This record gives sequence, structure tokens and C-alpha cells, in this order.
Amino acid sequence: MVRLILNILWFIFGSGFLLGIAYGIAALICFVLIVTIPFGVASLRLAVYSLWPFGRTVVSRPSAGVASGIANILWVVLAGWWLALTHLVTGVAQCITIIGIPFGIANFKLVPVAFWPLGREIVDL
Repeated sequence: MVRLILNILWFIFGSGFLLGIAYGIAALICFVLIVTIPFGVASLRLAVYSLWPFGRTVVSRPSAGVASGIANILWVVLAGWWLALTHLVTGVAQCITIIGIPFGIANFKLVPVAFWPLGREIVDL
């Protein structure tokens, strides 16, 4: 019940809706460019995770191969570092207030997957 309340508050006040829209638009752009479809799939996973982060976690997918590692390097250079930095700065800003601490923690959970998304999956706790 607490996770549901936190997810609803995150969606409305904690930028979950805006993050979901932004990652969704990025996914659509990646799908249009065809070569970047794997990045589009990663962006869709990020969109869903950023909409409803409480009660979920990110785990490494052992079946991910060398191609996902190489693609992650390209992701980090093009988008990952500033996405991770944005989540980090937003998380610190949200942790300034006591009420914002859960939202800051949710942003900190998004940092690793925004930085290195391929070869990971989002699972329920």
C-alpha cells in the first residue's frame, strides 16, 4: 500500500510523468532512426521504470553479450552521462526536504540504468 501511494505521489509531484514522456519521446526518435532501435527499447524500459519506480529494482541480465557492452559505451557517450547527471542532481535537490527524500532515492535508483541501460532488466521486488 505504501509503494502504491509513493508511486502515485511520484507520478504527480516527483516528475514521474515528465520523465516518462521524455523517455517515451526519445524512444520514438530512436525507433524512427532504425539503427538505434536497441536504444529505443532501452528508452522504453526507462520510461516505464520512471513512471512507476517504487517496488521495482534493476538487475543485470546475465545473457547480455558483448554487443550490449559496446552499445552501452556508445549510449554513455551520446546520452547516458547527462541523463545520469540529471537524475543525480535532481535526486540531491529532492533530498533537501524531508518529504522529497523518497523521491530523491527514486532518482538515485534511476542513475545506473540511465547511465548503462543495455544488459539490465527491471524486475518487481
